[in-house]
Amino acid sequence: MVPLRELTNWLSGGADPATFPYDEVVAEFQRTGKHFVDKELLALLDQCRAVAGPAGLLRTFLDIVLDKWDSRYDYRTYLALPLLRMPRQDRNANDRLLVQLIADALAFEAAAETGGTDLLPEQRPEPPLVTKRYRLGLRAASPVLARLGVPAPLGAPQPAAALHALVVADQTPDERRDLRLSMLPVYVVHDEYMFIRVLQAYECTFASLAAELESAVAALADGLVQPAADHLGHARDLLDQAAPLFSLIATMQPDSFRTFRLYTEGASAIQSRSYKLVESLCRTPEETRLESPAFRSVPDIREQVLAGQPSVEQAYRAADRAGLLPVPDRHLLDERMADFAAALLQWRQTHYRIATRMLGSRTGTGYTEGTPYLAAARSIPVFGPERGGEAE
Repeated sequence: MVPLRELTNWLSGGADPATFPYDEVVAEFQRTGKHFVDKELLALLDQCRAVAGPAGLLRTFLDIVLDKWDSRYDYRTYLALPLLRMPRQDRNANDRLLVQLIADALAFEAAAETGGTDLLPEQRPEPPLVTKRYRLGLRAASPVLARLGVPAPLGAPQPAAALHALVVADQTPDERRDLRLSMLPVYVVHDEYMFIRVLQAYECTFASLAAELESAVAALADGLVQPAADHLGHARDLLDQAAPLFSLIATMQPDSFRTFRLYTEGASAIQSRSYKLVESLCRTPEETRLESPAFRSVPDIREQVLAGQPSVEQAYRAADRAGLLPVPDRHLLDERMADFAAALLQWRQTHYRIATRMLGSRTGTGYTEGTPYLAAARSIPVFGPERGGEAE
């Protein structure tokens, strides 16, 4: 039922952000899909926003649910990334969020399989595909749990359910709330739930990568070679260990993807701030790249680069010129940079392969060229070619 009465009562009762009917609003958006929410409800939510104040959770939530109403729908609002408040420098917080996203995706699969939910009811997958998703999701969660010092429940009779129970038992109320508010699909196709959670998980991964690269830059600036190498090695490990997420998203039914993407026009991964930050922290982009739609779509990251944001490549060269890199240290850094570059290039190739399977020759959303753009982006150097930065 459209929560008009709850919102009207909230407005007339003092509009306290602490009593806003989040659950009712989210339930309605999930019942119809964001693209088909009743205009009367959107207008009332706009009234709520007018009294919500300029900042805080409620304002962030309302800006996200009203993105299509405002004609500013994009990748960040599609994934509700501001609600997840991606941590940057805290490895533990990043890993907690990452495993929560994976566990929630598997919990939805389990609930749908057993008839425990009527959320996103169209085009349910067959049981063998669901079983495969459990296996791949657990594989993606296992290294994250290991980093958190928690054994993966691989031997449990129902490991996906055990994983979810493990995560929920450790969640804070704020974490549980943020996860709930951040599931705002555009339509009612089953596979969109997994699609959103996997993309959010990759955004979390790239936020972690950015933090490691920033730490590597800072370490090199101080002449600390081993810590810089350690940060680069950890970044490579994070990317390698996230590979099962691609395997998980590859189980998405192509027809399902083509159905819900009809309503995602305006949102594209080309708008990912985390990915562009990682790219620019590796090596300062060429002018043509900075002037391309890829960086024009993330103006804050572009401005950081233009303002002189240092990169690993720059820090490496500066340390070398200053005589801070004797041959053994230079070889160590070259090796770690080449390993990370290889992992990122492999990620790009896998992204391109999956997009080609799902999209074929169709254009991308967000007004991009789709797979031709990804094909061209595969060859962008990660670092200089002497450190494994060129695509093969």
